[in-house]
Parts: sequence; C-alpha cells; structure tokens
Amino acid sequence: MDPMDAIRQTFFQECEEQLAELESGLLAMQGGARDSETVNAVFRAVHSVKGGAGAFGLDDLVRFAHVFETTLEAVRSDQLVADAHVLKVMLRAADVLADLVRASRDGQVLDESHASASATELASLGGPAAGPAIADDADPLASLMFQPMMVEAAPEPDRWIVRFRPRAEMYAKANDAVMLLRELARLGPTSVSLDASDLPDLATLEPEGAYLAWTVQLQTDQPESSIQEVFEFVDCDCDVDIKPADAVMAEEPAAEVDPNADVMALIRSLQAEVAPEPEPAAIPEPILVAVPIPMAAPIAAAAPPPPQVREEAVAPKPTIRVDLDRVDRLIDLVGELVINGAMLTQRVGEAGISRASAVTVALDELEHLTREIQDSVMAIRAQPVKSVFARMPRLAREVAAMTGKQVRLTSEGEATEVDKTVIEHLADPLTHMIRNAIDHGLESPDVRRAAGKPEEGTVKLQALHRSGRIVIEVSDDGAGINRAKVRESAIAKGLVAPDAVLSDEETDNLIFLPGFSTADKVSDISGRGVGMDVVRRSIQALGGRINIASRPGKGSTFTLSLPLTLAVLDGMVVTVAEQTLIVPLTAIIETLQPRAADIHEMGDAARVIAIRGTYLPLIGVGAALGWADPERSVTGGVALLIEGEDGSRAVLLVDAIQGQRQVVIKSLEANYRRVPGVAAATILGDGRVALILDVDAIVSDARGDAPFAETRAELGLAYA
Repeated sequence: MDPMDAIRQTFFQECEEQLAELESGLLAMQGGARDSETVNAVFRAVHSVKGGAGAFGLDDLVRFAHVFETTLEAVRSDQLVADAHVLKVMLRAADVLADLVRASRDGQVLDESHASASATELASLGGPAAGPAIADDADPLASLMFQPMMVEAAPEPDRWIVRFRPRAEMYAKANDAVMLLRELARLGPTSVSLDASDLPDLATLEPEGAYLAWTVQLQTDQPESSIQEVFEFVDCDCDVDIKPADAVMAEEPAAEVDPNADVMALIRSLQAEVAPEPEPAAIPEPILVAVPIPMAAPIAAAAPPPPQVREEAVAPKPTIRVDLDRVDRLIDLVGELVINGAMLTQRVGEAGISRASAVTVALDELEHLTREIQDSVMAIRAQPVKSVFARMPRLAREVAAMTGKQVRLTSEGEATEVDKTVIEHLADPLTHMIRNAIDHGLESPDVRRAAGKPEEGTVKLQALHRSGRIVIEVSDDGAGINRAKVRESAIAKGLVAPDAVLSDEETDNLIFLPGFSTADKVSDISGRGVGMDVVRRSIQALGGRINIASRPGKGSTFTLSLPLTLAVLDGMVVTVAEQTLIVPLTAIIETLQPRAADIHEMGDAARVIAIRGTYLPLIGVGAALGWADPERSVTGGVALLIEGEDGSRAVLLVDAIQGQRQVVIKSLEANYRRVPGVAAATILGDGRVALILDVDAIVSDARGDAPFAETRAELGLAYA
C-alpha cells in the first residue's frame, strides 16, 4: 500500500472517532453539560477533522468545518449561548460533517446545497465572522498599545517562550494564526509580539504568502506537551520553537529595553507614510508590535504555581493500530492451540499416565497458560458497544423529523465490551428496532399530551453483561403493542388462522413474521412488512434470542441476548444416544440425578419433574433430536437444570456427563447447513466433531410437542 494511502486511511479512522466524540459532546451539552471541558472537547473534534482534511486537500470538508469551528469558538468565548435551538442546529451540522467525511473517504460528491444550507444555518446563529480577525473596530494604534511586551529580569521556570512562523501552506489549509494564539492564551497569561520585518512593500507582496511571525511569552502550569498540542495539526506547515524562558534568557544576555520603543517606531513609520520627508528614508527597523489576544491576561509577578503533578495522571495510554486480519489469524491459531491441547490431554489419559505424574502436571500448567493467552487475545478483539450506539442518535433525529414526533434517545452501558464479530452484526438489527420504536411505539405529541404524557417520547438503549452473554434492551415509553390490531393484521395477511387461540406472548411475536406490518400506508420508514423479521434472523444467526415485553399504554421493551464472542465457549460435554454433545455452561444452573418418584406424566408424551417444590418440563435430548425413543426410561440418565434467555427454566435429560471443557466454536451453517436444535459445532480432543446444543430451541420445540424434522441419518452427516 502506498504510504500516503495508509496515512489517509488512518486519518479517516480517526475522523470516525472524532465524529463520535463530537456527537456525544453535543448530546451531553443538550442534556445540560455546558462546562468548558465538554465545549472544548467538541471544539477539538471539529478542529481535528479540519486540520487533517486540510492536509489532504479536502476543500469542501475544510470550508464547512471552518464555519462549524467558528460557531463553536463563539460558544467557547461566551459570545453565543448554546440553547436548545443552537444545539439542534449544531447536531444537524454534525450530521452534515459526517456526510462530508464519508463522501471524501469514498470518493463521492455530496450535494453542495446540503452543506451550504447547514453552513448558512450555522452562520445565522451569530457570533464572530467566519474569517479570522485579530482586533475589533477600535483605534488601531490603541489596540496595538493595548498589551505591551513585558520584560522581566528573572523569568520563572514555568514561563515559556514560543516562537512560530507560519508558512503559506498553513493558510492554504484554512488554518490561521489567531486560533493558535487563542489556544495558547487558554493555557495561561500570554504576552504576544508580532514580527513583521519580512513584510515586503505592496508592489512585491504575494496575496497568498506568509510574512509574519509571532513570539509569545506564556505563563502556564501545563506541561510542554500541552503547548505542542496547540500546533499538532500545523507543525508541518509552521516553524515552531518552544523553549523555557530561563533557557532563552541564558542564551540572550539581558539588555536595557524600552518597552515602548517598538510602538514608537511603528508610529514614526506610519507618520512617514502620511507625510514623507524629502530626504531618503533609512532602512526600516524590524517592527515588533504587541498584539492583544482575546481572553488573555498580562503576566504579573506572582508566586510560583504548585509543582506540576498532573502530567503523569492524564498521560494517555500508548496504543497501536493493528490490521484486523492479523488479529483474526491470531485468534484462529489460539483456537488450534486449544484443540491440540485437548488432544494431548486425551492422549495422555488414554495412555494411563497417573494424574500425579510430572507430565500431567505440566499439561495442567499448559492448559492454564493457554486459557490466559486465549482470554488476552479475545480481549484484543473486544470493543465497547459505543461504536454502534453512537450511530443511533442521528437515526433517531431523522426518523423523528419524518414522523413529526419529539424523541429523546438515551443510552446506558456504552462501555460494555463484546467481540468485534458480534459488534459488526449489531448495527442493522438496532437500526430496525429504533425505527420501529419511534414509528410504531411512540405516539404523536397530541396523543401523548391527551394521555397525560410528556410530548417528548423516550427511547432507551441499554447494554449489560449477564451470565456470560451481552444483553441489549431497546425500550420506549409509547403506547405498547396493540395486540388486537396485530392479530387483525396477521389474519388479514393470512399469517394466522382466524380461529387461532394465541396468548399475549404469541401475539406479540407475530410482528417477527415475514411480511407482517401494521402500518396503514407505505412510507419511507415502514409499511412493507420488512424489518422485524430481519432483526430476528440476524440475532438468531449470531446464536442469540430476542424477546418482547409490552404493556398497553406504558411502552415496550425488546431484549436481545447475544454471546460475548463467536470464537470460544465454556461447555459441559455430555453423552446422548452414544453421541457426544456440548451444552453451553452459561445455560446450566445445576445437575442432578432424577428419581422415579419426582417424575410425573403429563398427557401422552410430556413429563415434568419436581425440584424443590416446583414442577419443570423434563425434556429428553435424545428424543428431541430423534435419536432415542420418547418412551425410554428417564431414571438412568443425568438431569441438567437450565435457564433460557427469557428466564424460563426446564430440565434436559442426557445419558452421562463427561466433564467440562472450553471448546472452539465452528459454524455448522457455514460448513454444512442449518440444523434446528444445534447452534454450532466443535472439534474434540480425539479429532471428532461434536455438536453444540441450542438449548432454547430444544426447549421451545419441546413445548409444542413436535420433534425436529431432521432424521437421525441427516444429523449423523454432521459427524462425517
């Protein structure tokens, strides 16, 4: 890959991070966080995007980011109040900025009117003009004399001398010196001198040239790295020299300096231009002019600040960017290591070597070390769900605008980590669910007001870890599922029989049927019966489940339960009909030996088992898979008390338990085909393939008393 292409790719990756930071900061401000840290974080995000875009010549992106940055600067300097209207405009501008970034990344051309309208809207908010401005309309000489340079005989150790001379390239990338001076002024009191000695006469002046330089005396308790960050995006287009003031004074001997000499020289030069003397003018001396910087304060003699102790506390952790393919390859190798470790352990056991021997002890240590390596590698792939959640606020704003509803989207648990393979498949299901919650769940403002609710509806995203899985909830405070309308629509579309008797749970689950919709007309959002069936298929493809809890008039909650990773699994190895199966350990509560007195018949084939005063369904795994006779005695096996994703409990009956083992998940659907009741497959220590049970599917099917369609021979092909 060309080095510039790699740098460009890195820039766009960083842009995604900056855009996420921008949106989260604006949403925090919308929620009431108006502190300087939040505002500065939002400003830095836009400034970072603009600086990088200028380096790659992305002019459209630079121009829009500059207007956005100027408006944010007005907020930072308290010239513009970030009220609800201003934040609404800025959120729309953030969406446009994201569109410009993605269009630049993909080589597309964005409609200019889209960005122009947003830029005009930003400019209409007020604040300073988009172009750079150093001084106001006051008397120029007065402004020049506003802040004279101060010379102290003995500068303190916390004072810095910053000299920088921009090149023409810096201005061509829409950066300006005023912004840099303002950023330095935010670090502490400054005294600024302008060096215009290189400024040519008007006849030879290049309009796009760079002739000015600045010297800044800065007093700050921040480390040198904070000063360098000010020039982070212009260091290639600007000559910068940062030194402690005492070091500069040591290099340049102190001399008698008249603080007003430079100003008087400027006055004389201006007078000479107005009324030139007849004799030839002498060669002009370098003009050093003190320029006032907004919000800056003159350096005054003061006690030394406390020792700098914050640098180590806030120093960011070093990170590197690694190609995802390399991480995937590493995970595959660790998976093979786990499989080979299991094979080695089984061979040692078959050889009859004592468990107390040095070989088995070394194997135990190897297994422990392999587990540590595997956990560490999986942690590398783990990512917070924030990367997915960050896309939803814009979606909510767009859908709310289309439907004319007022919506507030809140999120919790954004730091919850999950494997990247799961993250990549979450965006589409969550997109459909958010659209469905706003379009179908939330009422219009008039209806909500009549029902005694706030006009603004709330949609909540929440992520958390539970029993070794990640649970994501999408809830709303709308009207809930209209079960009568759902049933009527399902009958009209021929999805259920008119005389079907359905429970509330079964009625709610009708919305997942392909082709189902309760929309009265087709719109840009819904009405074609495509959406929630896609959600269910996507979640099931990840080995997860989706459940609905709805209360009429109160709202609905959709709960997604997904595995943390699609690579490894802790499982219980069991035997069923002379076949070896894996039951996910997270589903097992306890194991027990069933007694004949605790088992009761329910109808022709159904059985229940009494466990501590509670009767639970007893399901023979062999019979459910078609491997054993349903009438087979159940007292000779082992019972596994399991809990499904919906919280319901049941008991699975297997022939025997071989032990607990961590297995590497292999997709059965990708390598063979989808098999009901089977979630995936794995390779055992002896090289055989074992099936990983889909516990929820088996329990759900057993409740309907309908065995799987696959025959014993078809399932046996999975072992070939």
